[in-house]
Amino acid sequence: MAEADPALTRVPTTEKASTRRRLFSILGAVIAVAAIAYAIYWFAFGRNNVATDNAYVGADSALVTPLTAAAVVAVPVIETQLVKAGDVLVRLDPADAQLALDQAAAQLASTERRVAGYYANGQALAAQIAARATDVTAAEARIASAESDLARAKVDLDRRQALVGSGAVSGDELTNARNRFSGARAALDSARAARAQAAAQVVAAQGNRAVNAALIADPAHGDNPEIQAARAALAKARLDLDRTIIRAPIAGVVAKKSVQIGQRVALGTPLMTIVPVETAYVDANFKEGQLTRVRIGQPVTLTSDLYGGDLVFHGKVTGLAGGTGAAFALIPAQNATGNWIKVVQRLPVRITLDPAELRAHPLRIGLSMSADIDISNAK
Repeated sequence: MAEADPALTRVPTTEKASTRRRLFSILGAVIAVAAIAYAIYWFAFGRNNVATDNAYVGADSALVTPLTAAAVVAVPVIETQLVKAGDVLVRLDPADAQLALDQAAAQLASTERRVAGYYANGQALAAQIAARATDVTAAEARIASAESDLARAKVDLDRRQALVGSGAVSGDELTNARNRFSGARAALDSARAARAQAAAQVVAAQGNRAVNAALIADPAHGDNPEIQAARAALAKARLDLDRTIIRAPIAGVVAKKSVQIGQRVALGTPLMTIVPVETAYVDANFKEGQLTRVRIGQPVTLTSDLYGGDLVFHGKVTGLAGGTGAAFALIPAQNATGNWIKVVQRLPVRITLDPAELRAHPLRIGLSMSADIDISNAK
């Protein structure tokens, strides 16, 4: 068998080796170019930005609850409806509230008349005190007259008792003198009792006047506490009537509506939720190593899976959460066995969005977002 020519086998081997060297050279050049390009990008852009796609839309929703108990007569909104602040959401039966308002109004009118009587009664009590003082004076005059009658009766009795032994005075005259003395003494006791009664009536009238003066201590008629209490009751009744119309506390979208016509709702029963559209925010969960240069006020660009990457939202960092998700978890990361594995934690960063952009392209709670924070101004 003829042997192969060495010159013929050497040429293909050399060509293969040359091709491999050329390919490796191209691959090395590509890797080098890519590394240089990445280094340029990193130093020019990458090191001044931190990004995450672990971000979700949130909002401070308003829970709509009734502030009075009544039956539902109308629900003029539906689920997903956009409402403005102040729009009527639910109407409750106002009959009971209207009756309570009428009763409170009548009670206020009655109280105002009663208080007006206090002021008029003050003058009557002053006149009553003067009359009772006159009664005391009259009683003292009667006492003086009774004392004089008693003194005369005693002199007359003493004179007749002195003449009884001589026979100049009969037994009947002596008896009459004794009766006149006893009557004069009884009249004096009655006059003294009348004076004490008149003095007590003066004290009672003065007490009544003091009580009435306390009731009208306020110089202004409308400042009387009884009138103020009645006015407060009327204001509460009017407020309860106003609360039979439940309005939207904020602008947003109706969600979780659970109220129906005819349902009797109790105080605090959840009826629906209003999700704000123009005040939505994003909670972006960044890794702890990405937050070294993140500061409040830094600009953020965001994209939503709902609108795609071509629509960019703009916002700014407004705060960092007080702890990671694991810190507030019901089940702690530590376990009883003592085993521990370090896991990179994520910390929620609150990002507010441009209200004008939200009006043009509304977002909903829970939507996924991608956030990119510009940290070039961090110190």
